[in-house]
Amino acid sequence: MDSIFKLQADICKIFSNDKRLEIINLLKAGEMSNQEIMQETGLSKVNVSQHINILKSKGVIVSRREGQQLFYSISNPKIIQACNLMREVLVEQHLAREKAVYRMVKESNNKSLTRKTAAKR
Repeated sequence: MDSIFKLQADICKIFSNDKRLEIINLLKAGEMSNQEIMQETGLSKVNVSQHINILKSKGVIVSRREGQQLFYSISNPKIIQACNLMREVLVEQHLAREKAVYRMVKESNNKSLTRKTAAKR
């Protein structure tokens, strides 16, 4: 049997595609049809089907048939929590980088002012 780390790595590969993440993000609001996903993402039917099949194969999403129409939804709400948590980490990292750049620019400006003031004396 595969180790839990191998299984985790396999599922993380699925989340390494921006279009699949976009589909997951769309489905967090509720189930959607293939057509709705195509309209929201701008992807072709073939591309949506490929991404849907990958997400379904790993149990990330499930489908429900209503006549000819298939509807997709997230299989477990913890998937949404995991995606949201990762997004929060990325936002925090981005903000920390922005603060660091702001501090460096401010320090650089202060040093320039100090040099200009010293040069005038």
